[in-house]
Amino acid sequence: MYGILIGFYLIACFGLITVILLQSSKGGGLAGAFGGGGDMGAVFGGRGAANFLSRLTTGLAVAFLVLSLLISFLNRGSSGSTGLVQQEQQKRTAASGLPLAGQSTDQFQEQSIPPAPATEDSTQ
Repeated sequence: MYGILIGFYLIACFGLITVILLQSSKGGGLAGAFGGGGDMGAVFGGRGAANFLSRLTTGLAVAFLVLSLLISFLNRGSSGSTGLVQQEQQKRTAASGLPLAGQSTDQFQEQSIPPAPATEDSTQ
């Protein structure tokens, strides 16, 4: 399931990139380089190419957004491991003996901090 979603996501990504690059802009875009400038108008009609590419861009953008959200929710829910930042924070917290945010202090033993050694002031 997850692999299929990643496959559709990659298709949506590359399709969106291609469709955006094919659209005509003020400079002509890549549509003219591939013969899409005047020839695409003959296939789709007068403004049909622009409308078709615009609708295709919107559809692929929506698919990209929905698939991104779906993959992130599936990844968050199925993954039992934490991220690198959380792992590093847990290591440092375990080493220091301080509780993480949201944890009670009952789980940790209180450590007594020895007082700083007294230094004599030689300027007296």
